[in-house]
Amino acid sequence: MAAEPESGKSFARRDRLREIEVKVQKWWQENDVFRSEPGEKPPQPGEKFFGNFPFPYMNGYLHLGHAFSLSKLEFAAAFHRLRGANVLLPFAFHCTGMPIKASADKLRREIEQFGDPPVFPVEKEEKEEEKPKEQEEAANNAGGAPDKFKGKKSKAAAKSGGQVYQWQIMRSVGIPDSEISEFQDPYKWLTYFPPLAVDDLKAFGLGCDWRRSFITTDVNPYFDSFVRWQMRKLKSMGKVVKDVRYTIFSPLDGQPCADHDRASGEGVQPQEYTIIKMEVLKPFPPKFEVLEGKKVFLAAATLRPETMYGQTNAWVLPDGKYGAYEVNESEVFVMSYRAALNLAYQNHSKVPEKPTCLLELTGHDLIGLPLKSPLSFNEVIYALPMMSILMDKGTGVVTSVPSDAPDDYMNLKELKKKAPYREKLGIKDEWVMPFEIVPIIEVPGFGNKCAEYVCDEFNINSPNDKEKLVDAKKQTYLKGFTEGTMIVGEYAGKKVQEAKPLIRSKLLQTGEAIVYSEPEKRVMSRSGDECIVALTDQWYITYGEPEWKRLSEECLLNMNLYSDETRHGFEHTLSWLNQWACSRSFGLGTRIPWDEQYLVESLSDSTIYMAYYTVAHHLQSGDMYGSSKSSAIKPQQLTDDVWDYIFCDGPFPKCNGHLLLNSEKMSKSTGNFKTLKEAIEEFSADATRFSLADAGDAVDDANFAFETVNTAILKLTKEIGFYEEVLAAESKMRTGPPSTYADRVFANDINIAVKTTEQNYSSYMFREALKTGFYDLQIARDEYRLSCGLGGFNRDLIRRFMDVQTRLIAPICPHYAEFVWKEILKKDGFVVKAGWPIADAPDLTLKLANEYLQKTIASVRKLLQTQLSGKKSNKKGAPVPTDTKVTTGLIYVNEEFDGWKAECLNILRSKFDEGARTFSPDSEILEALQQSPLGQSSNFKQVQKQCMPFLRHQKGEAIKLGPQALDLRLPFGEIEVLRENLDLIKRQIGLENVEILSVADADSLAKAGSLHTLLEKNPPTPGNPTAIFF
Repeated sequence: MAAEPESGKSFARRDRLREIEVKVQKWWQENDVFRSEPGEKPPQPGEKFFGNFPFPYMNGYLHLGHAFSLSKLEFAAAFHRLRGANVLLPFAFHCTGMPIKASADKLRREIEQFGDPPVFPVEKEEKEEEKPKEQEEAANNAGGAPDKFKGKKSKAAAKSGGQVYQWQIMRSVGIPDSEISEFQDPYKWLTYFPPLAVDDLKAFGLGCDWRRSFITTDVNPYFDSFVRWQMRKLKSMGKVVKDVRYTIFSPLDGQPCADHDRASGEGVQPQEYTIIKMEVLKPFPPKFEVLEGKKVFLAAATLRPETMYGQTNAWVLPDGKYGAYEVNESEVFVMSYRAALNLAYQNHSKVPEKPTCLLELTGHDLIGLPLKSPLSFNEVIYALPMMSILMDKGTGVVTSVPSDAPDDYMNLKELKKKAPYREKLGIKDEWVMPFEIVPIIEVPGFGNKCAEYVCDEFNINSPNDKEKLVDAKKQTYLKGFTEGTMIVGEYAGKKVQEAKPLIRSKLLQTGEAIVYSEPEKRVMSRSGDECIVALTDQWYITYGEPEWKRLSEECLLNMNLYSDETRHGFEHTLSWLNQWACSRSFGLGTRIPWDEQYLVESLSDSTIYMAYYTVAHHLQSGDMYGSSKSSAIKPQQLTDDVWDYIFCDGPFPKCNGHLLLNSEKMSKSTGNFKTLKEAIEEFSADATRFSLADAGDAVDDANFAFETVNTAILKLTKEIGFYEEVLAAESKMRTGPPSTYADRVFANDINIAVKTTEQNYSSYMFREALKTGFYDLQIARDEYRLSCGLGGFNRDLIRRFMDVQTRLIAPICPHYAEFVWKEILKKDGFVVKAGWPIADAPDLTLKLANEYLQKTIASVRKLLQTQLSGKKSNKKGAPVPTDTKVTTGLIYVNEEFDGWKAECLNILRSKFDEGARTFSPDSEILEALQQSPLGQSSNFKQVQKQCMPFLRHQKGEAIKLGPQALDLRLPFGEIEVLRENLDLIKRQIGLENVEILSVADADSLAKAGSLHTLLEKNPPTPGNPTAIFF
């Protein structure tokens, strides 16, 4: 039995499980157990399951965190597979972005600095605080557990003062020193980690269809093409724009730092302030001599510019480090370096992206400076000390408004009442004592000295009551903003909410303030750089566009997210997501196709990749890198038209597969082969072209069938005979515009053929063009011939048919068409240059009426034949004794929906957007059904089962035809159509007497005699008459 030498533990049982796992995984692989293919027909609810795991980033091995999240999907997929569902669980690997490139560059810098292999500086290791040996032994003897787990840094971190080198990280995960230097090339990471991840996931037992795996970036030319198409598609839709925006930015990387690029600070956004320019009045103190000739300002960052009327002083941190930075040729801002760095990337530095410090200062140097501050009622105020200022927030300079800021109120009060404290800090009385609270905002319940009131209410006695001050600040700011009214200044009488943007705008316009932005919290990039906020000119995806956002929110509303927390997370993101920077200049990925200096940002190439799984195996032939030479489709063939066709219902792209000959691969060795010359000689050129058009337009292999080409020969030659026969008899035909129902239908069919065939040719759908421009016209012609009866053809209409059909077939069979044009129709010029035929807009209602007529004739005829043969009749007719001669047929029509169907149509009409031809979500329709009189039925489930197919059908009709499909009556009169074509019906069904009757008419019902029970059992509905024979 296997055992661990030191511990004596046996691992035999574990090893047995591992043996089983290896064996079972081999079975799965040999039998392609997890291979997923589409079914023969669309799946019903519950018959399929598609699960997606956010593809992991490949800068290292997969860890248990990945496995935990993945296990949720794996368990669900296994459950659905067990229940018989068709399960697709694919898995891909994300390599886009900066982390891999940043790590590779970091490794390169280490090698340049310390050698290969590197010799890092070793500092004194931090010693553990260990107990004396006697104490430890005593503790152990007393039954206490030894201190095994101490707060000790890793060995790598302990050396070099806590810094961890990239080389050490690579070594710690098991990569030998001899290979680590290869990872200076970022593309080495792409070939190293993904295959190892596959091995780990297979060992994990993941039920994955590995044929569909892929990596991102331009290393994979297929996925690269997919992302390029995605970006071009978004840009063509107006969803990608170039704009200047405040963005979290890494100065070291020289590009925006999105969430995926951050080591810490995920979700942090830019926080926008207003910097108030508090001018330092002359004469300057001696230390400021170097600033003579410049305008010098203390730069105070505030979120409340509307309160500037109440300024009594400025605050600085005595021990804080400040600098005097040139923001342009004539102005200098005194502020922290951190703020200066942010401003340098926001176009407020003499040297762009580089703060220029003219003088280093501390807060002590600033105390007592006389200031002239915008909007302040005090002409001169002074800089005073405040110990709670944070130098990593704002600029390090804070403007003081004690009327509405509890911190300001308590600090000013402290300075006023403690003379020794003022003396200690070197503060003159004239800097403090003359300044009283200036009321500027009236707040209901709090008065016009809001901060004073709240501090008294909270019993705050000192600036050191920090927790109370935090609560007081929250109450003061919230109530002041939401309920306060300005009582001073230009906007007195206005609500604070209205006045704030107006006051800010005026300060910016007059040059007394500027916009300043910084990260809400500290953000560190994966390159180890503290991020700032930069004003960047780059490409953005406009996720906040109102209609797009509305669709997203509607989609979210209909999603099952299994927990409120998840839903709230999505709702929060949708609330702030507006313009998302989608371009980067550093890292790996796909180039922005129209601006190749930039890469597509790592989240932006990860939004619709799930769709790529559906075609990845067809394109990449199971090679995750897309480098297989066996793929029949090359990356350069994947044009935007191809992607549009695959994912956006676009027109079929101009490409095709191989040609089969009689469903077999053409091969000289087998004899199943035919040259073009042989085909022309054997079948003729036009019959060959006809068959090639009929062979197919798809990328799948098309089939050139001898049966088709022989049929083409027959059809083309018979059509010539028909034309000659018709023209020989045209003197006996009717003339003039279409006058009968059959004329109108035939003319409409010709118009439809012209329009649809044009669309099919334009889309390179040549088989469809052959169908609509030849086969369908043949059917329409034959139907017209049958419908004309004693009246015969309309000469002008049949000539139009010949003209139109000849033009429509000309691209495919030009020789045939040219012969008909010149020799039979006696037309001038050439048909190949004759122009596309002009046609009126198709009358879809007439088309529906004729389809209704033909369907009714066919069903009535079939019903009569069935009954006459003695077979069991269907529900729309009565049995007829076989020895009885049938002479009469009564066709009963109900032209208006009633009962539950009428109620369903009323519901659909209320949920239909006629302009967009769209319906409200199914959930709303079902809710309306439940609230209708039908929903009150005790057997609602049975009613619902009856209603849903009808609702689905009528929805489809409304989307196709418009709101008339939801009318209680068909868009044409059924009785009128049938009576107008009564002679045709009689001829078609072979009865001497046929009547078209309304089921709503009592006298008509009486004609059914004893067969009236049939109408009760099988009542007619709009579109479905009931026939009775006797």
